[in-house]
Amino acid sequence: MTTTSSSRRKSARQPQSGHRCTECGWTSVKWVGRCGGCGAWGTVVEIDGAPAGRTRAAGSVARPAQLIAEVDATAAEAASTGVPEFDRVLGGGLVKGAVALVTGEPGIGKSTLLLDVAARAARLGRTVLYVTGEESAAQVRLRAERIDALADNLYLAAESDLGTALAQIERLSPDLFVLDSVQTISSTEVDGAAGNVSQVREVAASVIAAAKERDMSTLIVGHVTKDGGIAGPRVLEHLVDVVITFEGDRHTRLRLVRAVKNRYGPTDEVGCFDLGERGILGLTDPSGLFLSSRDMEVPGTSVTVTLEGRRPLVCEVQSLMTRASAGSPRRTTSGLDHSRIAMVLAVLDKHVKMPVGECDCYVSTVGGVRLSEPASDLAAALAMASSLADRPLPRGTVVVGEVGLAGELRPTAGVARRLAEAGRLGFTQAVVPVGSVEAGDIPPGLQVHQVQRLADAVRGLIGSGR
Repeated sequence: MTTTSSSRRKSARQPQSGHRCTECGWTSVKWVGRCGGCGAWGTVVEIDGAPAGRTRAAGSVARPAQLIAEVDATAAEAASTGVPEFDRVLGGGLVKGAVALVTGEPGIGKSTLLLDVAARAARLGRTVLYVTGEESAAQVRLRAERIDALADNLYLAAESDLGTALAQIERLSPDLFVLDSVQTISSTEVDGAAGNVSQVREVAASVIAAAKERDMSTLIVGHVTKDGGIAGPRVLEHLVDVVITFEGDRHTRLRLVRAVKNRYGPTDEVGCFDLGERGILGLTDPSGLFLSSRDMEVPGTSVTVTLEGRRPLVCEVQSLMTRASAGSPRRTTSGLDHSRIAMVLAVLDKHVKMPVGECDCYVSTVGGVRLSEPASDLAAALAMASSLADRPLPRGTVVVGEVGLAGELRPTAGVARRLAEAGRLGFTQAVVPVGSVEAGDIPPGLQVHQVQRLADAVRGLIGSGR
């Protein structure tokens, strides 16, 4: 009996072998192809066993704890990057020692934006180090000439070794460090090629440690997977202070920059940029990009105001309804959610008695903007109804509202801000759901109609005939 108890204690002290996900840390007794925690494929690897728990004696205190009211808050003040639209997303600028991860699809403009940010920061008198692992120094220089990003205090290094990059930081002590990208830098202390999970974790941890030690603002470029997620270990998003996503259609010039994580500012701001041959330019008033000519009244078009973060953008929705040539009508969308358009078509058929089931339906947005919020339902419905009836909406009309399955219009958030933007751009009347706006929120010169049901909006703006 004593022998049995002793063997049990001995086996309990022995490390147990198992498997762990390199992305999220999920553990399993046996190997599986797909992680049960994060769902990633091929990330579960074998581990030799967990070391026995160890205790550590208390060490000396280098910095005694302070009362929270006595902590100097000026250390977390943001400094402008010189790019107002980028500052908007960051919450005013970059904080000393902050590390921001900038992600986006290949060719969308990440390197162009950060090179412009680096040059503008250098012109403000800061020392900037730009390390690239994807291109040669000559290639970056050519891009800098093209976008006018040459500056006296901007240093450039083409490195792929982590130790050499850290040595460059040691030599220059920059105020701003740009790394393009974290997947192209490797450490000789870690096995594997650049870009694998272990390498990305080591490179990110080393750069973050250097940034915190030197109060060095840091911008890191990160690749994305084919599913749109950030490539590398999931812990990378937790290590950095700010995560910024770069969005946009490669066939259009508009680029949207938004923060999905920000320890120093809001996450509901959006920066708008125009990517052209001469570089990337901030757009303080991008609404005009999403509107076609407003001089003519054309059936099948409607205008709405969407909220990107806290920024209102006036967008145009276009629709074409034609008699179906085949047995099954086609439903094609661009810039709008396909399932929501199908729902709006069903509501038009059921509650407005419009014969949409006999027609092919094509719905698109102008300028490549993507409308994902439910507040654009009413614009899509009126554009389709206008095309089917071959009657345009009255000139100068903007519509906002979510369409419910019962045919009702539901109130949406931020209607007052949307109406203010519409009034600023010269629209004269607006249609919104009942109870979504108060009299004091209506801007001068804008007549607002509050409607309860979709059928009432269609009859009031288009009429009942075809």
